[in-house]
Amino acid sequence: MLLSWIGLLIVGAGAMCVGLVDAGYGLTHPVAIIVLSVVALAAERESIRLSPTIEVSIGSLVFIFAAAVCGPLAAVVVGVVGLLADLPRRDGDQPALRWLSWTAMRVIIAGAVGLTVVAVNDAVNQNFWGLFAAVSAAFAAEGALDVALMPIAGVIRGSGSWRSLARSVAPALMGSLPVQAPLIAALAFSYKTTPWSVALFIIPALAAHRLLHLYHRQKETAEALGSANSRLARANLSFATALVATLDARDRYTAGHSAAVAIYARDITRRMGYSEEQQELVFLCGLVHDVGKIGLSAGLLEKPGALALEERRQMEQHSVIGESILRNVADYAEIAAIVRHHHERVDGNGYPDRLEGDEIPMLSRIIAVADAYNAMTSDRPYRDAMPSRVARLRLAQAVESQFDTSVVAAFEAILTTASEDYRTATGPEFALTSDDSVKRPTAQLADDLVRVAAMAAVV
Repeated sequence: MLLSWIGLLIVGAGAMCVGLVDAGYGLTHPVAIIVLSVVALAAERESIRLSPTIEVSIGSLVFIFAAAVCGPLAAVVVGVVGLLADLPRRDGDQPALRWLSWTAMRVIIAGAVGLTVVAVNDAVNQNFWGLFAAVSAAFAAEGALDVALMPIAGVIRGSGSWRSLARSVAPALMGSLPVQAPLIAALAFSYKTTPWSVALFIIPALAAHRLLHLYHRQKETAEALGSANSRLARANLSFATALVATLDARDRYTAGHSAAVAIYARDITRRMGYSEEQQELVFLCGLVHDVGKIGLSAGLLEKPGALALEERRQMEQHSVIGESILRNVADYAEIAAIVRHHHERVDGNGYPDRLEGDEIPMLSRIIAVADAYNAMTSDRPYRDAMPSRVARLRLAQAVESQFDTSVVAAFEAILTTASEDYRTATGPEFALTSDDSVKRPTAQLADDLVRVAAMAAVV
């Protein structure tokens, strides 16, 4: 089928050439044709790859100008000369059949563009606006034929589609048309009275090529940035998940606590109208807010009774230890600061820095409420879980002393209409899951994190 398609293109190209010659079109502007052929050859050598199978250049710009000033047959010659830059090489990098198909398509498209210009010129006044209409029609014909013919070989091979070509080429065509069509029309109109002005074509041709090149570079940069951001987000979640898995493996009583705090904090942040970015940030902070506990002395977390004064002081160091761990991770400085202050109180009686009111980061205040509520509604070695209504009453009683009023109000609004599974953090949404590629923390990674935490605690 592919050979049949290439054969059909070659026959069509031959028919186009014979038809143009038979219709009386000739090569009456040799100097202009030579200049434009050189420009076309240079343009094709600097083609831009939009995808693994699609390349574009300003070669079409050159033969459209040739069609406007020299006629259809000249457009064919200029278009074909440009493709000499892609002649098959001995190393086989450019198969001969591919080059033949490109050349045949170029003959057909350039000839059709030239005939379009002639047809429009015959139908309109021979002034600038008539020439502008002819050039615009030529651009439209060239783009339509490109989109119609170029993907066929890929479709036959099963490696391309019309939709993918349109997605790759259309933005560049639409962005350049408003600039290119008036310029080509103006230069073509100037050529009618001053033939040497064909040399001026080189300047807008280079400008158009630069515009196309900048567009592609911007697109590549945007795609690379999006990919990097996606990888960074997965790496952040992977790191946080590994830390939480390490903590949960050590303390069975608080297993699942970090995931619950993360979800509650994210929902509070959303309820308060914060951006998607802030919601993602507070979720990540909620996951790692207690990571400093892996640096505490053995047995402290599991003690069934009340803590002694010295033990309580050690426990209060977990937010400082957590900050020390997280500050050693690239781009975690903001997360480390939020984790450090999630046990501060609005009245200034919290720890470790006794901040008060607005001195406490808002996301730390949000995590403080989520943390306290889930701790009260979960079983602990020294007490059973409280009912949700009791925990909510405790939160309300502590506003303006321990908790921020606006945060408690937002959380209460969420809990009022929530299910009992949500209130007790037992629903399926509280299972800490992520993409398999970022989950799966290994035992070795857990051991490494414990050693890092121990070193941070010593420091």
